[in-house]
Amino acid sequence: MTPSAGRLYPAAAVETDITTRTQNEAGQTAKAEQPIVAEQPIVKESQAMRKVLRFARRVAESEATTILLEGESGTGKDLVAQLIHHQSRRRAEPFIAINCAAIPETLLESELFGYEKGAFTDARTQKRGVLELAHRGTVLLDEVGELPRVLQTKLLRVLEEQSFRRLGGLQEIQLDLRVVAASNKNLRYAVAAGDFRQDLYFRLNVISITIPALRDRPVDILPLANFFVEHFNRRFNRQLDGISSGAAEVLLAHNWPGNVRELRNAIERAMILEDSRFVTPGSLPPFATTSSEMEGLSAENNGGESCALTPLRESERNLLQQAIERTDGNQTQAAKLLQITRDTMRYKLKKHGLS
Repeated sequence: MTPSAGRLYPAAAVETDITTRTQNEAGQTAKAEQPIVAEQPIVKESQAMRKVLRFARRVAESEATTILLEGESGTGKDLVAQLIHHQSRRRAEPFIAINCAAIPETLLESELFGYEKGAFTDARTQKRGVLELAHRGTVLLDEVGELPRVLQTKLLRVLEEQSFRRLGGLQEIQLDLRVVAASNKNLRYAVAAGDFRQDLYFRLNVISITIPALRDRPVDILPLANFFVEHFNRRFNRQLDGISSGAAEVLLAHNWPGNVRELRNAIERAMILEDSRFVTPGSLPPFATTSSEMEGLSAENNGGESCALTPLRESERNLLQQAIERTDGNQTQAAKLLQITRDTMRYKLKKHGLS
């Protein structure tokens, strides 16, 4: 196999208790640990992620009842939360995740605390909330920074006293619960801005774990990409052999503002569109075009002679401006127009000074 045709990169180590061995193209052995803790394993080739997961295991085995996970969107905070649960003495009990930003404020309180029959007009029967359903287990409060202030007060009481009342109820319900809170915003800044209670932040921040961004652990990019190739081979009944050297170049050149989620989506797209044995640059999203490929395209389109092109940075800025103008400043619609994620859109607007 020639470098231009593609090459396979070593399999990545993932979190579990059972270790198997796999062979990479060069015949070297790479450790691949099959997961027992989550639907998607955690790739940890980088020292940064290995350090995070070693600390997460220590925390899991402790009696800590509040843990704060911080990191950008798409870094895998939910997977670390699942790992903590399944490595703990609570592993046989429920693990329930709730996204505080995805549920309307008017419904979030009843989802968390439940309600008694007759508590409000449509409360025809008693309903147990997430906190009660997860008794003796673990609750993941994702995007906890979006929790309304009134519910922040109620959550603080739950954490302090391990008890609560259903809406409309008088009975105090005791809990044995581990709460893992996750946030993609810096809660210290939210406290300073008055958007998050300081006392709740201090209570959550007893144990804090920060998940590094993908751009800060580039050694994980290709192992992750190959993991996703294997995943989508099974899901789509494909038989791709891995990542080509050209695709590897563009994957490593990208700064991944959407982190692992963006990489997963990029490989999913490639697995749908790719016709060869390897993921190639042409099947990756539009972001994946290197300066060297642009120069080659320029020469090819001009009889082998290169000509002056608008710099890629300037072209990208112009496209962003046009998309924002066409959608009257709606970043979500502009991202859809450019076929990129909203996180990528926000990152690029900030990079070009357009936010």
